[in-house]
Amino acid sequence: MFEGKSEKEAREQILELVSEYCDRFHNQNKEYKEGERLSYAARVYDHDEMVNLVDSSLEFWLTSGRYTAQFESEFARYLGVRFCSLVNSGSSANLLAFMALTSPLLGDRAVKRGDEIITVAAGFPTTVTPIIQYGAVPVFVDVTIPQYNIDVTKLEEAYTERTKAVMIAHTLGNPFDLEAVKNFCDRHGLWLVEDNCDALGSEYTIDGRVKLTGTVGDIGTSSFYPPHHMTMGEGGAVYTDNPLLNKIIRSLRDWGRDCVCASGQDNLCGHRFDGQYGELPKGYDHKYVYSHFGYNLKATDMQAAIGCAQLKKFPSFVERRRENFKVLYEGLFDLSEYFYLPEAVKNSNPSWFGFCLTCKPGVDKNKIVGYIESHGVQTRMLFSGNLIKQPCFDEMRASGTGFRVAGSLDNTDTIMANTFWIGVYPGMTQQKLSYMIKVIHEAVAEK
Repeated sequence: MFEGKSEKEAREQILELVSEYCDRFHNQNKEYKEGERLSYAARVYDHDEMVNLVDSSLEFWLTSGRYTAQFESEFARYLGVRFCSLVNSGSSANLLAFMALTSPLLGDRAVKRGDEIITVAAGFPTTVTPIIQYGAVPVFVDVTIPQYNIDVTKLEEAYTERTKAVMIAHTLGNPFDLEAVKNFCDRHGLWLVEDNCDALGSEYTIDGRVKLTGTVGDIGTSSFYPPHHMTMGEGGAVYTDNPLLNKIIRSLRDWGRDCVCASGQDNLCGHRFDGQYGELPKGYDHKYVYSHFGYNLKATDMQAAIGCAQLKKFPSFVERRRENFKVLYEGLFDLSEYFYLPEAVKNSNPSWFGFCLTCKPGVDKNKIVGYIESHGVQTRMLFSGNLIKQPCFDEMRASGTGFRVAGSLDNTDTIMANTFWIGVYPGMTQQKLSYMIKVIHEAVAEK
């Protein structure tokens, strides 16, 4: 098959066949029939992603490499930030974002065990998990409905002398009130971490400038799990404009090492064997000097290769999400007496991850969801509902230690009991959206 061909020519032939294979056997866009299972999210891709994936596999580098460097550069450029680190998941991104704040390199601003981090309980657990596992104290604040984001009027009530940071997510693509939260953090000298895993592409106008979410605070995080705004299968990213935080993030991601050489690279600094570090012998190989207790959270180049192709399509994904959200909103507006419909936060232009519905008093969420699911439409809860009520908090609830609640969590409990959401991902067709609207109307009529 490859006789008389160079490696370059053979590779090109393989990739041409891969492209043809993808077009022939993937994304056939079969006609949707009402009642067929309609997922809340799915991958949206074509031959570009598959060609990149195979191209990276043919190099057999396996770990992070040229595609990783390309993605980090292009993703940072898209976001308008200086630094981006690709990691193996959004959860790892949140872990790195928080752990970076514990680095001794931050001096008095470093988070210590027992320090407090303001967050919310109505969200995904991995925004909070690193805080607890490190030994800091999450302070939970209620959210608003129908924005499903932190109630900024409760921030001052949550603040104490031990507060060091605010770490919260933009819920289902809807930005939290970044202006109020950023002003609060600046006023008290706090770090701000934006969990941007469900909001990539969302915009927020602050100080007269339109900025992408994840870029207003000190650190932003993203997830590239298949249901998210773009995908690598698994994957995530941590990004910042702060050179010191970037140095810490890179160290923690790469085993905690002090060296900045890429994999397979040696002696970039020219001082590999002449430094003095800790109590190590002078001249100890800098490649094996560890300035943090770190991890190996790198993504593979195969993941990055997919991400490079996805990023080119990403602006169209965002627009499609906004269009699909609008269709659902207009189609369900007449059900406002039964549901609280989602509302964008002031000064924002969300890249919606889902369409959230909260049942009003007298409407049984379980019956509504049961009907919708039985008719082929996939639903999701607003993640943990109220994280404090989850089994992972059993021991802490019993002991009354390890966390704190500022005020009440009344709206959080309402979300736990009465809220669900449906998808708006770019693969939704008008026919699918119309069917979802129809089924929800039927569910209300059946209630």
